[in-house]
Amino acid sequence: MSPSDPAPPSPRSAWALLLFVVILWGANWPIMKYGLQYIPPIAFAAARMVLGTAILAAVAAWRGQLKWPHREDWPVVVSVGLLQMAAFSALVNLGLQYVSAGRSAILAYTTPLWVLPLAVWRLREPLTRLRLLGVTLGLAGVLILFNPLAFDWHDPQVLFGNGALLLAALLWAVLIVQVRGHRWRGTPLSLAPWQTGIAALVLLPLSLALEDVAHIRWEAPLWAILLYNGPITTAFCFWAMITVTRALPAITTSLATLSVPLVGYLASMAMLGETLPWNDLAGFVFILIGLVAATLDDALRHRRGRKNRS
Repeated sequence: MSPSDPAPPSPRSAWALLLFVVILWGANWPIMKYGLQYIPPIAFAAARMVLGTAILAAVAAWRGQLKWPHREDWPVVVSVGLLQMAAFSALVNLGLQYVSAGRSAILAYTTPLWVLPLAVWRLREPLTRLRLLGVTLGLAGVLILFNPLAFDWHDPQVLFGNGALLLAALLWAVLIVQVRGHRWRGTPLSLAPWQTGIAALVLLPLSLALEDVAHIRWEAPLWAILLYNGPITTAFCFWAMITVTRALPAITTSLATLSVPLVGYLASMAMLGETLPWNDLAGFVFILIGLVAATLDDALRHRRGRKNRS
């Protein structure tokens, strides 16, 4: 085994890494919302991608994996850079301007709900009872979140913010369906700097064209927030998740990451004093149960497939 392809960590080390990722990603929701007081949303996303690209490129070079992507990987590398890295990050920041951090985390993590109907439609995947239950519960949770009695439908900023977050989740779902089944030629670490780099190349000119970057408040809190978002929640967490998925079952990783919005909600309470209204809390519970059901269905189908092949 070469130095660039080390053995996976022990389960205990993988669990520790996974716990770090969940906490770091969850805590980042109120941190991002606070950071928007200092920097416009698209510029924030661009700065995060620039810093993340620099760190990931350095790590990939150190591990001997900084390589030009294979021709077969380029279409998906571009899609990941545009949809997940650029569009998702920008839309989340745009939504965070007008939506509480806790609610934003819930809406952004509805992605698996939109993957299921898209996969059934585009990939002809079966709609099992457990999947149908998951989608039904999840969509019920979204409807509860948008309860007409508790949602301000007359405020255009509220509508825009919530719509941007749902669109971010939907675009990520489209990407997941697109790349599902793709046979990667490069390693995740070798492709990561190109994906974040593409996002940076798109977001930087977009921010310069649409935002007043001259009034960015380059103060100590912003530098701390950017250092947290670039090297830590982008570069480190990306590497950590790659490492975790090599050591733990996919179902374990998927279920654990569903706790990110819960950590985001608790962190928003602690850092920003936010509280979730009853409909937000009830909607989150329905969405969480729906996502767990859908994830368990994927795990059961994968296990049956392995048994049939053996």
